[in-house]
Amino acid sequence: MHRSIAPDVSRSHGLQGWHVLAILLGFFGTIFAVNGYFIFKSLATHSGVVSEEPYRKGLGYNQRIAANDRQATLDWRADLDVKATGAIRLSLLDAGGHPIVNERVALTVGRPATRSFDRTIALTETAPGIYAGTTHEFAAGTWIADADVQDPQNPETDYRIRRRLWLTP
Repeated sequence: MHRSIAPDVSRSHGLQGWHVLAILLGFFGTIFAVNGYFIFKSLATHSGVVSEEPYRKGLGYNQRIAANDRQATLDWRADLDVKATGAIRLSLLDAGGHPIVNERVALTVGRPATRSFDRTIALTETAPGIYAGTTHEFAAGTWIADADVQDPQNPETDYRIRRRLWLTP
């Protein structure tokens, strides 16, 4: 009897071509799946629009600078208090510490990254220089409050207030 000394090549236990193919397909499949998920989430959560009507706002840029200069000369002091319960209070005083009365105040409160949570509240004067209003509760987190104070006799905004708020329930 003669025995063969040649190795049995029919059962190789090492890395084969289909192993390499499976590893490559798994690796790139994972990369494509994760990228696809991130693209979907980014498009679904933020539109990418930083400013509505940027061209029109750009045309009014010099007027906005002039309005800011006028506002600085007023030297008003504003104390804005927004509670997580929805209670809002704005105190307005002039440079001499006297209350600013008979103004129309519109306050918009929203999230920094989206407009979907924006709420506009008309504040009413409850005492000289004190403007208040209520809305439904705010969720915990960061909010931006923008108030426009106008003299009812003058359609231009007299004073603008912008505050970043951190609300806790």
